[in-house]
Amino acid sequence: MQSSLSSFNGSDFNKGAGIFKQMCWFFINALVVKCSLNPFMGIKILLLRMFGAKIGKGLIIKPSVNIKFPWKLVIGDNCWLGESVWIDNLDHVTIGNNVCLSQGALLLTGNHDYTDAKFPYRNAPIILEDGVWIGANAVVCSGVLCKSHSILSVGSIATKNLEEYTIYQGNPAIEVRKRIFK
Repeated sequence: MQSSLSSFNGSDFNKGAGIFKQMCWFFINALVVKCSLNPFMGIKILLLRMFGAKIGKGLIIKPSVNIKFPWKLVIGDNCWLGESVWIDNLDHVTIGNNVCLSQGALLLTGNHDYTDAKFPYRNAPIILEDGVWIGANAVVCSGVLCKSHSILSVGSIATKNLEEYTIYQGNPAIEVRKRIFK
């Protein structure tokens, strides 16, 4: 067992940036972007763009938002990142237009392969198409595609793709009804 754990070193994972850029982002994220004492969205958006995030117009980014690697992030127009959202983007995350990530939502692009003694990463991108709403404290797992205008309700966990105009709930999330606009 000891040899299995000591063989894991994370070197099989491409972070997409050099160590200097990673370290700079770590401190900028902690001191400015994630910091709940900084209410200025414009500064946060500017810093995210400086570190490679592609961000459309009209982003609302609330306090305590945590973004692992901005260079692996694309956000469309008129999106909302609620308080304490965590985008743990070890892989690419693409967020369409008019998307809402409510308080405490987690986009989790990776984990480990527990079937391999070396415990390597097994990451996959997440895509949230236009009009998606991820409820408070909901989790979207790696490799999931949330199709147009789908909803993942409060506290639910998406382990598989969400169909368009459909509302999902539970752990694992299952379809509960269609999303119909008045």
